[in-house]
Amino acid sequence: MTKKEMFSAIRAIVADNAEMVAFIDHEIELLERKSSAPKKPTKTQIENEGFKAEIVAYLTTVDAPKTIKEMQAEIPSISGLTNQRITHMLTDLFKAKTITKTYVKKTPYYSVA
Repeated sequence: MTKKEMFSAIRAIVADNAEMVAFIDHEIELLERKSSAPKKPTKTQIENEGFKAEIVAYLTTVDAPKTIKEMQAEIPSISGLTNQRITHMLTDLFKAKTITKTYVKKTPYYSVA
């Protein structure tokens, strides 16, 4: 049960107390305002956008699909990043249909779509 649902249930129980109903309505309004506030990207997300652009630029220049290890070896800016972080960026690019992913013996190879 979420906080909003909990407050709504409590509101139904104390419906005869105007002061408590006003308080609960205010709390529900605060929760709604918090959930609809625009979120700005974090420092890491901003950095990742730059790395994604470099990865796409690199993949457009090569003729064969590459693995993450090959990309780490050939792109100096991402050589210090972890495989997990690069996988996350590549997954985002794959979901955006910017790159394609093919498997050869359970190893993913990435290329430009």
